Formats: sequence, C-alpha cells, structure tokens
Amino acid sequence: MRGTPQSAALLAGVLAGAIAAPLAYGQRVQDVIAAEERRIQQAQENQDRIDAIVETTRSRFDEYQALLKEIEGLEVYNGLVQRQIDDQERQLADLRSSIDNVSVVERQILPLMTRMIAGLEQFIELDVPFLLEQRQARVENLRRLLARSDVSTAEQFRNVIEAWQIENDYGSTIEAYTGELQIDGTNREVDFLKIGRVAFMYVTPDGRLAGVWDQRSRQWQPLGGAEAEEIRRGLRVARGQTTPELLLLPVAPPEEG
Repeated sequence: MRGTPQSAALLAGVLAGAIAAPLAYGQRVQDVIAAEERRIQQAQENQDRIDAIVETTRSRFDEYQALLKEIEGLEVYNGLVQRQIDDQERQLADLRSSIDNVSVVERQILPLMTRMIAGLEQFIELDVPFLLEQRQARVENLRRLLARSDVSTAEQFRNVIEAWQIENDYGSTIEAYTGELQIDGTNREVDFLKIGRVAFMYVTPDGRLAGVWDQRSRQWQPLGGAEAEEIRRGLRVARGQTTPELLLLPVAPPEEG
C-alpha cells in the first residue's frame, strides 16, 4: 500500500525533528561548558588579582612596620642630637662669656706675671747663691718673653710658673757642678756641692781648700782638710760615681724666726 505524499512529509518532519533535538541539546551543553570555562577563567583572574592585592598589601604593611621602626629610631636619635645641641649652646654661651672677659683677664694677668718675675728675682738674690748665673739668666729670659707680642699670654704664664717650680725643686735636690770662685782675691776653679738649700759647699780639685756658705752672714766660711774630704765624697755621690752613703757635712743651723 503506497503512502500518500502527506504521510511522507510527516514522516520526514518527524525524523528531522528527532535528529534536530539531539543537535540542539548538544549545542546547549557546549554553551554551558563554554560559559563554565569562562566563569572559571574569570574566577581565576579574579583570584590572581586578589592574590596580587594581598601581596601588595603585605609588602606595604611590612614597609609600614619598617618605617615605624625607622621613625622610632629617628626620634631617639633626634632626642640625643637635641641634647648635644643644647650642651653645645651652653658651651658656646660660656665661650662667648670667656671671650668677653679675656681682655679683662689679660689686663689682670700681665701685671701679675710682672710681679711674679720681680719676686723671683728678689728671691734669687736673697737665696743661697748656687747656680747663680743660670738662675739670673732664667729671670732675664722671662722678662724678654713677656715683651714679645708673638707669644701668647698662656705660654708666658706657663713659663713663669715653670721657673718658680724649678726654684721650688732646688730645695730637694743634690747637685754637683764646676765653677769659679774668688778665694783670697784670686779666681779659682772649684767644685760646688749643693744639698737642697741646707748646705752649699766648695772644694778645690786638689782638696787643699774648702768652704761652706753661711746664709746668715752671706759669706763663705773656710773648712778643714777632713771636711774637704767629706765634700769630695759628697761630690762623687751627687755625680753618681758611687752609691749613696752617710756623709758628715757641715750644715748651717736653722735661722731663728
């Protein structure tokens, strides 16, 4: 039995619909999969951006923490520097005050040094006359030094004090030296022995003449042969030619007050 054209067409339509239905479903699945992939890709991109933001935030936070520590250190340093500046300002104020007063100090110290030199000269004249030329030359050098404009006041004052210190040290030293002395109107070479300021003696190289200085009469007093030999022994001790030993030397009695 042959079908009619309408039946054939109907059958063809049913078959076409049956075939088109799976094709349309498959297209929708592909669309869903593609959409999901785009969503996943978008989510991954979003996560990457979030990770980058987190990393940047962490880096900025670390920088912030480091900056806070640096600021704290700078505050401590600034406090220390400020204290140093305050101290320097105080020193500067003291220095300005000293500069303002330096002319006054110089006007006061120059007359003082002049009096000290004059006093030193007088002291030497009245003292036991040991190393007399050397000590008088020191006084003259001080006077010349005081007249020099190229020497600072501090250096001048230091030299004056040093000269007085030398005179003070003479009182505790033993010295032996060779010089000339007028004996019975004749200049003779003699060996002088000084023991502090308590004994000042001489003996000729041959040991025949000897004497001791009498500070009260300010004259030389002659000594005998035994005393001359003691002086010669004292000279050897003072010159380091023998070990220290007990010496029986004439010593002037202390002056009455």
